[in-house]
Amino acid sequence: MEYFHPCVIKSFKHDGHLHRMWLKNWVVPDSLLLPEHAAESMHVIVNEQTPIQEADGTQWISRVPAVSFFIPGQWYNVVGLMEDQGTRYYCNMASPPFLGEGVLTYIDYDLDVILPCGGEAHIVDQDEYEQHKVMYHYSKEVQQKVQEGLQSLMARIELMEAPFDQIAVAYYYEAWHKHMGEV
Repeated sequence: MEYFHPCVIKSFKHDGHLHRMWLKNWVVPDSLLLPEHAAESMHVIVNEQTPIQEADGTQWISRVPAVSFFIPGQWYNVVGLMEDQGTRYYCNMASPPFLGEGVLTYIDYDLDVILPCGGEAHIVDQDEYEQHKVMYHYSKEVQQKVQEGLQSLMARIELMEAPFDQIAVAYYYEAWHKHMGEV
């Protein structure tokens, strides 16, 4: 039997400086991945009340449990936030993830998509993307990858394809919670 293993998530900016770290997370073992997530080799990571450290060193604690989905090769990641009224999805436009030796890394490209429970998706932080595109000198290739990623993400949302399924989010959270009770 495989076990959940600890992981730190590190988000960087395009110039390589640290953006944010989630310090206490758990990677779902491959044996527990649902078929639609296993088919894309997704890295599924669970956290609850995790310490989050900003680039300036300040720390805060996440207020709701989260199940995050990192899809190899995709220029976005999806965080299912388990709120009282249901799962809200916060999606980051980001470089494809790299997971190795208990650390998952990606580059944050500013644009975000928020999908409230039962609501419509909306794009946020367009102004931040435009500023950083100039400040960090995003190449044409990076700009194209971000736009393709945004289109791909919006298509997934439109069709409510994996990982946009609050039953799957609850499944991973409950499996992790059960595992933590047995440790």
